Amino acid sequence: MAMRSIRKARGCWSFIRALHKGPEAAHAPQVSEHTQLSWILTCLVRLPRLQHLHQWKAKTATQKHGGTAGLLTYPVLQAADILLYKSTHVPVGEDQVQHMELVQDLAQGFNKKYGEFFPVPKSILTSMKKVKSLRDPSAKMSKSDPDKLATVRITDSAEEIVRKFRKAVTDFTSEVTYEPARRPGVSNLVAIHAAVTRLPVEEALRRGAGMDTARYKLLVADAVIEKFAPIKREIEKLKMDRGHLEKVLQVGSAKAKELAHPVCQDVKKLVGFL
Repeated sequence: MAMRSIRKARGCWSFIRALHKGPEAAHAPQVSEHTQLSWILTCLVRLPRLQHLHQWKAKTATQKHGGTAGLLTYPVLQAADILLYKSTHVPVGEDQVQHMELVQDLAQGFNKKYGEFFPVPKSILTSMKKVKSLRDPSAKMSKSDPDKLATVRITDSAEEIVRKFRKAVTDFTSEVTYEPARRPGVSNLVAIHAAVTRLPVEEALRRGAGMDTARYKLLVADAVIEKFAPIKREIEKLKMDRGHLEKVLQVGSAKAKELAHPVCQDVKKLVGFL
């Protein structure tokens, strides 16, 4: 189990470091203060508050009410991840806004009960707040989607990316337009095209002018492949250097522990554990 966790950590960090070569950071499970603060925060939130979160309701609906306590309280662990470092701003997708509202409520609730301690963090939303599924443009693109054609992964081969975009759901109108309410499928393609090329939607539409949706799908696929290529190369390079990845984890965990431990100790004092 431990070895599998280490292998997974290496894989995660090769991915993260390829995306952003910032300072070393920690693999959260190696910093026990995350789970300690999560348990304390769980004692401050009522059960119906968690049961009304969108993602809990969506997951339990697909699992025929087989959701676990771990799944139910996972948003509280997310809150602990944020509050433990006294974060003030958090970049999130639109689907995580409700979870950020929980983080804010927990910070405010803790402050009201124990005195001003946690900053109340704010959400930062990018221009593309949510990437929609290629197979169901009414739903978000998700790595856990059972339909393998629904989600494009950074590690997908060029051939896989082209295949997924070829199979993307659109409609019976061949013209490329951006009308999310009326034409969600093709509008999702336009939004993806604009996001990976950093173009305004209007410019993405101009580049697709005169194309039918079949040709436009290939244009978008090519743009995604071009965007992902340098990241994929960096991932593969990093995965070859296990020693470096393990050092990143070790150094990052030590730095995170240094930040997290005093905050967690202060929380324990405030709630009466110490």
